[in-house]
Amino acid sequence: MKNLTAAVLKSPNAPDVLRDLQKALHEEMRRRHDFGEWIDETLKAEFINGEAVVHSPVKRKHWQSSNFLSTLLSVYTTLHNLGTVGVEKVMIALTRNDYEPDIVFFSLAKAALFETNQMFFPAPDLVVEILSKKTANRDKGIKKEDYAAHGISEYWIIDPEKQLVEQFLLLQKTDTNYSQPSVFSIHDDIESRSVEGFKIPVRAIFEQEANAETLKSFFEKK
Repeated sequence: MKNLTAAVLKSPNAPDVLRDLQKALHEEMRRRHDFGEWIDETLKAEFINGEAVVHSPVKRKHWQSSNFLSTLLSVYTTLHNLGTVGVEKVMIALTRNDYEPDIVFFSLAKAALFETNQMFFPAPDLVVEILSKKTANRDKGIKKEDYAAHGISEYWIIDPEKQLVEQFLLLQKTDTNYSQPSVFSIHDDIESRSVEGFKIPVRAIFEQEANAETLKSFFEKK
């Protein structure tokens, strides 16, 4: 960012560049406002770098993984009174972009500030995206960059085809980029840093029997 600013300021056309940039950002703000007006509960859509992105229906393996993991997270966080889990249609509003991740977790302190009719939400503590061919570039690119820049301390990318989970973490509160991810296969256990004590077999994200066994263990430990 500093290098980009320095390069612009060295240019004799810096005032023109800044004027064009301000004009473009003003137009983008207008489109974002319009997006907020027409988006409703029937659509899964996002506003990314000035453009509205409407998502296609997902394959069974995608929503199955989402259901398996969101159920585990929801039950665990409810049992231990840790916060709130949202699925699919929770719109998070960051500085420039609006996203609807597959799964989000908000700590108890953040969730306590939410209002009943609220539609746009701040950066969560944990975000989960489940890959598809159409979303993979965004999930691994602009979203990962944006989530880190806004202090989302933990980000999981789930690959239902390869049955893998990539876990990205901000190692320090001041970090604005994720560290290199830890990659977990179906034979591993994964533990969240944002959801205290939440540790599950990766298999439970992809297989019904493992999911049911893990869910049962939450009640037995409670």
